[in-house]
Formats: sequence, C-alpha cells, structure tokens
Amino acid sequence: MDDFIDRFGAERVWAATVASLAAVVVLGAVLFPQRVYVDFIWQYFWGPVVADAHSWECVAWAGGQELPCSEAGAGAGPTAEPGYTFVSYGGYIPTLVLLLTGIIFLIRRLEIERYRAGFFALFPFMLFGGALRVVEDVNATAFEATGEMAIHLPWSGFIISPLIYFTVFFIALFAVVTSVWLDRNGYVSGYEYPLAGIGTAALTITIAYLGFVAATEPYAAFHPLIPLVVLVGATLTTAITWLTLERVAPELNRGTRSMGLVVIWAHAVDGVANVVGLDWATSLGLPTNLVPKHPINRAIANTTADVLPANVVAATGSAWPFLLVKIAAAVFVIWIFDETVFEDSPRYAVLLMITVVAVGLGPGTRDMLRATFGV
Repeated sequence: MDDFIDRFGAERVWAATVASLAAVVVLGAVLFPQRVYVDFIWQYFWGPVVADAHSWECVAWAGGQELPCSEAGAGAGPTAEPGYTFVSYGGYIPTLVLLLTGIIFLIRRLEIERYRAGFFALFPFMLFGGALRVVEDVNATAFEATGEMAIHLPWSGFIISPLIYFTVFFIALFAVVTSVWLDRNGYVSGYEYPLAGIGTAALTITIAYLGFVAATEPYAAFHPLIPLVVLVGATLTTAITWLTLERVAPELNRGTRSMGLVVIWAHAVDGVANVVGLDWATSLGLPTNLVPKHPINRAIANTTADVLPANVVAATGSAWPFLLVKIAAAVFVIWIFDETVFEDSPRYAVLLMITVVAVGLGPGTRDMLRATFGV
C-alpha cells in the first residue's frame, strides 16, 4: 500500500478515493433510486434537512412528494425527522475524515507553518457557523408563521447541518487563501490578522441580521438573559476546570497550552447552552423550552429523567449530565494531545484541535442564539 501511494502520490490517491466514492453514490442512486436514494440517502440525509427547513416534526416520502407525516397518509414511503441519527453519523464521520485529509494536503500546498496562530484566527469562523445555522432557524420559523421562506430549498439546505459545515468550510477556505496571499505579497505582517478579520466580519453581519429580524418580525424576539447566562456559565465552568487541572494535573496542559482553554470553553458553551435551552429557557423569558436535536444529548436527558426521581428532575432538570460529559470529553482531548503529538505532527494536531473546537462551539453557539432570538 505504501508503495502504491509513493508511486501515484498521496494527493492523487485521496482525490481518486473521493471521486470514486462520489461516483458510486451517484451511480447507485441512478440505477437503484428506491433502494439507494429514497430508502437511504433521502431517509437518513436529505429528509431530515427538508423536515428541519419546514419546522416539521416528521416528513414523509409520498410517491415523490415531500409532505408532513400528518398529511402523507398511511401508505406513504419512508419518513425522516429533523436532526441526526446514528446512521447519518456513520456517513458524516468518514466524510469528515476525508475532508480533514484534504485540508492537510491544502495546508501543505499553501506552506502554512504558523499553525497555532491559524487556530486562534479561525475562532470567529466557529462562532459564525453556529450563528449562520440560526439564520435557517429563522427561515424555518418564518415559514411556520407565514407560510413563506426567505431562502427556499435546496439553497436553504446549505445552511442546515451537515451541509452548513461544507458552506462554512468553503468560506473559511476562501478567507485562508486570501489571507495567505496578502501575507506573501507583503500587505499584512501575518496571515492570521486578515483571516480573523474576515471571520469577525462574517459573524458580525450574521448576528446583525438576526437582530434585525428580532426587531422587525413578530415571530422572533430578543432574550438578552440567555446569552448572558450561557456565556457567564460557560466561562465559570471553564475557569473552574482549568484551575483544577493546573492544580491537580498541570502536565495535561503542556501540549495544548492556551488552545486547551479554548477547547474547554467551546464545549462548556455547548453544555451550558443545552442545559439552559432544554431545562431553563422558560425561566429566562421563552414561551417553551427547546427540544434536543442530537441523539446523544437527547439520550442523556431522557436517561436522566428515567433514572432520577421526578421531584429531583423537576428541581435540577435533566440536561445537566450533558455538561459533565462535554467537559470530560474536552479534558480527555487535552490529555491526548500532549507535547509529543505537537512535536511529531504539529500540522495534524492543530487541525484536529480546530475540528474539536468547531464540533463543540458550532452547536453551542447555535443553541444559545436559537434561544436568544426565540427561534
């Protein structure tokens, strides 16, 4: 296998693998539309996007029409619900691995060496991804309230998970290439400055749009206590975790250093946003609590509600173990990425750190802003 890669080149092997997989999927959908497209691709990947875009609890494939399950009738085909399933995770994770591999090849081509600077410069894009997802939440809420969408399918699908990850990736890719070009041509003293600036601008524009909708449309509102509680709660959780690590096991932070702080904060935001949104949103001004859309936090909340007595759940809520799981996962990542990992493969290590932060901060930002703007 190594001889094969050496002969043809790792980049060519990667490109051929991606092209072959894409061709197999497309060919299978064309030759076996019912089995491959309807029963697999639509049911587990595109159907949840359609349901999410319309704020439907369930969508059915009714002879080629996509209808709410309540209107489809008993003889309809497969159905799908918003959010992820373990089957869809099984498709997204290999896709993510292939994407990360392609990014590594791109970084080599661009000859980027100041990796830690790039990590912090990309931080605004991770917030931007979550905020952009809320634009689609607003779009779906508008459809629910008025019957009209500002952004129609299939275009709105590109700001719904998981396609939004590709959308944000290509925006960030454009920003990286532009920033490296500015650096190489002497327009800036470091590529990280324009890169962070582009991400911050994209985030600012997106939040400004959400604020405009909340100020002008009846189906959205502004709840300032939500971001205050989430951000303060996440920061306090991060501080407690970080200081505890520094006192009990300081060697865990020597590899990631300040990046580890960002990792913990990103997943603390996700954890606290879930706790607040699922259990305490009504106490902070929302008419109803949010509903979990990921199978993991949904399973944790349901298990907690089943295991603990009802009076305890009424007092503490059922989502708080998810915060503990997120913090434990963040600490585990910091422990894995020790000094040796960064010395042996700094490019690969920082890229994975970016992915770890994005996986926490993207959904966390989305959940926080969903509650903030009441969508």
